[in-house]
Amino acid sequence: MILLDYHNRIIEDTLKARFNPENKPKPVDMSIVDFDGVSYHISTAEDNDAKLILSIRWKCWSELVQYGAMDVLKREYRQWITEPEHGYDFTLQFDIQNVGADPEDVIRKVSLLKRNAMAAPFERAFDAQSLAEKEENWDPSTSQLMTIHYRDGEAIYVQNQQDRVTVIFSTLFKEETDRVFAKVFLQEFVDARKKPHLQNAPQVIYSHREPPLEIRHVPGLLDSESMGYITFVLFPRNYAAGSIREETISRIQIFRDYLHYHIKCSKAYMHSRMRARVSDFLKVLNRAKPETQAAEKKLASGRAFRRP
Repeated sequence: MILLDYHNRIIEDTLKARFNPENKPKPVDMSIVDFDGVSYHISTAEDNDAKLILSIRWKCWSELVQYGAMDVLKREYRQWITEPEHGYDFTLQFDIQNVGADPEDVIRKVSLLKRNAMAAPFERAFDAQSLAEKEENWDPSTSQLMTIHYRDGEAIYVQNQQDRVTVIFSTLFKEETDRVFAKVFLQEFVDARKKPHLQNAPQVIYSHREPPLEIRHVPGLLDSESMGYITFVLFPRNYAAGSIREETISRIQIFRDYLHYHIKCSKAYMHSRMRARVSDFLKVLNRAKPETQAAEKKLASGRAFRRP
């Protein structure tokens, strides 16, 4: 089991090479694909190789903007934001000869562009829950259900309550074996809370086909045997201000990719073990040579003898 990176490694490596003062500026034109259908475009300005442009395109961008993504992006990238490149949703531009005092920090921050854009609905839900917790007569109707359709047929639902924040993933399992593996994995998440040092972990609930109560009123939910719903119940201790909140946002974002990645790894491992076992059986069969018994002959007198 491994944890996937929160940042884009290709963007990180590309920026490290470009921001290195020992390297001469060169023209570049790269298209990069990330998890969840995200597309990036890294290029240099037509008239200046020292001007580096990074653009991102995502099908759920308008929903993220609706939930405050631009506020988060301005907070993180204010000095580099420029007009979006044609065909893309958001664009940053850098002068590689004047990056700043800490290029490593800039590189790390830029490689988290997708993560920071997706952080907006989570930050809004956490802040809303903190305010609701202070109200004596909180009105549940003021709770906002934020929906991010980040993949075809799949979505993330984030909703704040007075004492918690609920995050629901709808995900498609294309094969029956994927649903079986997912159930096994998610049962481990449930059982993990029984361990003393993990009792404060978020509650995880898995339901097959039937959506959780919080989203049953949402129109357009897919009614299919391939659909599964994973619910995380986050309490304030799980997203306390500071590094805990940032880590929670980062980890929960990649949960869907984490789950499907390990399902594929488990299937690949089982297939490799099956092939190894078949190979061992074939070796045993090839070594197994049946013993041939000498044919018994008889003389005219009736006495039997064996041919040497």
